[in-house]
Amino acid sequence: MIQSGFDVVVVGAGQAGLGVSYYLQRAGRRHIVLERGRVGESWLSQRWDSFKLNTPNVLSTLPGLPYEGPDPDGFWTRDEFVAYLRRYVERFSLPVVTGVTALAIERSDDGRNFVVRLRSGEQAASSLFARAVVVASGSQQSPKLPPVHTRIPGDLMQMHTSGYRSAAALPPGAVVIVGSGQSGCQIAEDLLEAGRRVYLCTGKVGRAPRRYRGRDIVEWLLTSGFWDQTVADLKDPAMTRLPQPQISGVGRFGHTVSLQQLSHAGAVILGRLVDVKDYLLMIGDDAAAHVRFADEASQQIKDDLDAYIARTGAAAPPPEHDPADFPDPYATCVSSLRQLDLKEAGVSTVIWSTGFTGNFHWLHLPVLDAEGQPLHERGVSPVPGLYFLGFPWLHKRKSGIICGIEEDAGYIADQISAWLDVESVPASDLAGI
Repeated sequence: MIQSGFDVVVVGAGQAGLGVSYYLQRAGRRHIVLERGRVGESWLSQRWDSFKLNTPNVLSTLPGLPYEGPDPDGFWTRDEFVAYLRRYVERFSLPVVTGVTALAIERSDDGRNFVVRLRSGEQAASSLFARAVVVASGSQQSPKLPPVHTRIPGDLMQMHTSGYRSAAALPPGAVVIVGSGQSGCQIAEDLLEAGRRVYLCTGKVGRAPRRYRGRDIVEWLLTSGFWDQTVADLKDPAMTRLPQPQISGVGRFGHTVSLQQLSHAGAVILGRLVDVKDYLLMIGDDAAAHVRFADEASQQIKDDLDAYIARTGAAAPPPEHDPADFPDPYATCVSSLRQLDLKEAGVSTVIWSTGFTGNFHWLHLPVLDAEGQPLHERGVSPVPGLYFLGFPWLHKRKSGIICGIEEDAGYIADQISAWLDVESVPASDLAGI
């Protein structure tokens, strides 16, 4: 039985919810963390069997529990990272309750508390009260599918990347992947390794070298301040909506992923998917532009790091030989196809690597914009006592990676404590302030 009164309710027991729970625990705040599934549920239910994190182990940790294993520059599997999250809960005795879904969050009649309406298993819906709430369920809970997906013939298997597990789980035949972000490219590699024919409909996605001048690229970008950029530092705020660059943690030190490397491995590199007519996919004439965009993005990262190394005198060996990162200025890796006949190509499956969206309809409070997405300033919502955590660009670029949780969670916990302390002071004591 969950008791009803708390200082704080945290919704979500992924890295964000656990990170803020750690700080609330240290501050002595009575709180509870509600998780609809298991600890780290999204990692378990939205990742494929061969998945590995894209940040090195030493940078894939939460506050208070650094990496202690023998492979700091390696990359955890999905299950290894979830095991770390479970150890985190146990190490700090965090008050996590699993199998509980938050159905709605609203204000109490007196306006002094939040009411969290929830369901646990087959039990009837119940409620609990809290003075503050942290929404740490993330902004990528629901698969996003383009309208054109409804025109794929019904005898073909369709799935979002969140539903992919392995090549063996798919029907025999070729596979079309729509979207060339991290998940699309990594699943393409997984399928190619299994001997599948892969057609990759690409988009405008940057690339990053996995390692550069002796260090993992994520480490270099942290050291150089790249991950500390805020939205205000960007030339164009629209850059916050760009997909994460192509890269992979598979292999001893991970590896660079490029469209030209995927082509060399056997993938057919196509432009964007424009339309579907019966069994014909209509393909855009932009694959070459996508190759050049990725090449230029990688080169810009390396140029910026070279400038940083020269300016600071940081120790760094010469650049590595990385064939996957070689530019393809004439885009020789792309196919000239403008139509793909799914029957002739023997395609049995279409995988949509088209991202996720947040679903916040259960927040019955004025904290969402016209598109149903959270309104906040550095995670602080316009409704006093309600906070958001675990979103890309919550404050800085690194808000979207695991090691960025420490700074964001610490800030939100401090904001909560300040709010609770003010709220606990009798109105008569505030009159003279």
